[in-house]
Amino acid sequence: MTTDVLRMVRVRQRFSADAVDDLPATVRAEVDRLLASGNVPQGARVAITAGSRGMARAAEVYRAAVDALRAAGHRPFLFTAMGSHGGGTAAGQRDLLDSLGVIEASVGTEISCSADVVDIGHTTAPVADLPVLAAREAAEADAVLVVNRVKPHTSFHGTYESGVMKMLSVGMGRARGASMVHRLGWGSMEQAVESIADVVLARLPVLGAIAVVENAHEQPALVEGIPAADIRVREAALLDVARERMPYLPVDDLDLCVVLEMGKDISGTGMDTNIIGRLRVQGLPEPARPRIAYLAVLDLTEASHGNATGVGLADFTTQRLADSVDRDATYVNCLTSGSPVRAAVPMTLPDDRAVFEAVWQALKPERMGDVRAAVVESTLRLDELWLSERSAGEAKDIEVVGDPVAVGFDGTGRLRLG
Repeated sequence: MTTDVLRMVRVRQRFSADAVDDLPATVRAEVDRLLASGNVPQGARVAITAGSRGMARAAEVYRAAVDALRAAGHRPFLFTAMGSHGGGTAAGQRDLLDSLGVIEASVGTEISCSADVVDIGHTTAPVADLPVLAAREAAEADAVLVVNRVKPHTSFHGTYESGVMKMLSVGMGRARGASMVHRLGWGSMEQAVESIADVVLARLPVLGAIAVVENAHEQPALVEGIPAADIRVREAALLDVARERMPYLPVDDLDLCVVLEMGKDISGTGMDTNIIGRLRVQGLPEPARPRIAYLAVLDLTEASHGNATGVGLADFTTQRLADSVDRDATYVNCLTSGSPVRAAVPMTLPDDRAVFEAVWQALKPERMGDVRAAVVESTLRLDELWLSERSAGEAKDIEVVGDPVAVGFDGTGRLRLG
């Protein structure tokens, strides 16, 4: 095995940075538009979905929606609609929302955290005879406003992925509903989401949705109020918009990709599967690109509260990440989704230095100059990253920032670049 040193260069990518100028004002205007087109009784108690996906500036979006509804004479409140996230418990949900900055003081109203659901019927098509469960607060409210980000999902692909329809069907079904849906398997997810959401829209007083599409820098690029009757058609169109705005790696082939930090606040799977090209879901094919031989992840974000869902997507990790894993929270999440391999802690090394040494033993490169490698802060932060000299030479549409530097480590074995 070679004894020379891997040299890397810092590179910059230019993604679309279009963003909503005045987010609160835009949300208020879209809520007003929904109210004008809907039939909400005066003084209605309006239930607003509070999700767990780390929507950018979530508290601002909720606060603006609350303000608009209250200004119109209604009584808005938030209720948790996050499937099994937060361990499926009221306390866990509260902790998760706290980590996102979504607290009663920031949103200006009460937040109901509960596992309570009611049965509102059964599906007919495209998947028949599924029980439809919905949060009790939504079923008992005078109106329901769905607030969610629309983006590609990390475990399945279709007309509806991570967005409004999934919030209606899985998020609002809470732990019991999410478990029932995931029991069908990811291959049936799109059909199940459509079938359940159709019943929810027919049986509950859904006013509509505030759909948010983010840019590659995880900032709101588009906010649209969608009347309930238009959700199916408009969400499909917005998903295409979201795909166009996703960040991506500038190369398709890598011997090694190092992710400095993963977490639930970054992606539902800790690392976005659309970025790393790995699903590891039984019965579903792996993405065609990118093609990464070995994937290493070094840390878990504090905001994840130990939920390391997605760590099993990696081949190597550090002892410090392994020590930070809350197995209960991680296992509940992965068992509910039917993807236990995503909770499997990969080969664990004492520190970053040991991770790199293990990778070299696995790769056995003759020359470090031949290695295709990338180091990224997270799968959300791809506007700047480090590429090996060979990968930088193969990448398209990048700007090299500075001179090549040798991969090094500090006195504690932590990775040091530059």
